[in-house]
Amino acid sequence: MQPTIFVPQDVRYLIHRLQQAGYRAYAVGGCVRDTILHKTPDDWDICTSARPEQTLAALDLPNIIENGLKHGTVTVRYHDTNYEITTFRTDGVYADHRRPSSVTFVQDVREDLRRRDFTVNALAYNEEEGLIDYFGGIEDIENRVLRCVGDPDERFQEDGLRIMRALRFASRDGFQIEEQTAAALRRNAHLLKNIAMERITTEFNKLLTGDHVEPILTAFASVLAVVIPEIQPMIGFEQHNPHHALDVWQHTVKAVVGVPPEKRLRLAAFFHDIGKPSTFTRDEQGIGHFYGHPSVGEQMTQDILRRMRYDNETIAHVAKLVALHNRHPSLTEKSVRRLLHAVGDRLLPDLLRLQWADAHAKGLPVETETEAYFEQLKALCEKEMHSTTAYTLKMLAVNGNDLMAVGIPKGTQLGRILNALLEDVMEGTLPNEKDVLLSAALELSQGT
Repeated sequence: MQPTIFVPQDVRYLIHRLQQAGYRAYAVGGCVRDTILHKTPDDWDICTSARPEQTLAALDLPNIIENGLKHGTVTVRYHDTNYEITTFRTDGVYADHRRPSSVTFVQDVREDLRRRDFTVNALAYNEEEGLIDYFGGIEDIENRVLRCVGDPDERFQEDGLRIMRALRFASRDGFQIEEQTAAALRRNAHLLKNIAMERITTEFNKLLTGDHVEPILTAFASVLAVVIPEIQPMIGFEQHNPHHALDVWQHTVKAVVGVPPEKRLRLAAFFHDIGKPSTFTRDEQGIGHFYGHPSVGEQMTQDILRRMRYDNETIAHVAKLVALHNRHPSLTEKSVRRLLHAVGDRLLPDLLRLQWADAHAKGLPVETETEAYFEQLKALCEKEMHSTTAYTLKMLAVNGNDLMAVGIPKGTQLGRILNALLEDVMEGTLPNEKDVLLSAALELSQGT
């Protein structure tokens, strides 16, 4: 029995317009797969026996983009949504391992589906003929198996990005990568060096935030190391420390799974210990230490994320979490204020989530004292965030204008005095009260 496919009205309309003009037409690819998986497709693609100029004539719509005509694609904007309509085709040589140097239009939908990457994407559907599945895609969806159409080496050599797409599908939808496909994926991982970094990063983000990311990071670390070679030393790196039962990479994978599937948080977990291999030392008892690894990791994270074309805000957010992930303040108001000063209100929830995941990813039972520590730390942070005590300059009861009003001139001295007042307030040696702070500021100005 075929699965039920729901096709939106506008897609049915476009297909029927092509059919009424005498052509075959289907919804095709990922949209069909996602519908079977009970997911909402990101977009709907249509394939047809009509050549591009025939598609234009058959639809006769005003908002048509023609810039993909040489590869057989017409983009139709209909009811504020773009639909790509592509002529059945076979592909020529993939000289750059990314795009075919030429395409040949054909009349058989089977030939078009044969060129696609995975069986679960080699599906076509219309209401009249039902589901078209020549390569076992439905069975693979039912069994959650990801396999290439035809020879997997050929498929990956045609388009190296398919390697990342395979990992992304497996992580997002829980597919098991079929044995021959997995072997070919590893053999051809070097092809990722030919792919634009922006395209790799898009797939990596989806992979990292998938619900089934753990087995993919575990089984295909060497593939990801082609894109991010800095992770290679982490793989199998034993920590020789009684607080860690896992190697650095195994621990990292557990930390990634331990945080919510949000891009920046997962990135922070992925990179939080990347500085460990280069900072490893062992003491006289043979116990391993990684002194300074957060600051080393911060710089490495910044460099990697820039190379991967992340935006500046994401780079700053993730790198700061990496820098602070090992900072565990004592449970005092003063220590918590200093933590809040370092991390800021906006990043604090992510830091606490990352630290909790880090503590739970060591391969050892988590002690009751550790759980209690995080509960008390969170409560103290909440208390300080809602108190009148300051841990940022903006929270001080005085500002630069107040200091200038009592005769302290604008300039570097004023800035030093404000920072000194903040230090005293965070230490608890001065209350965050305007009169007291102004008096202290005048004393500081006379002493400098």
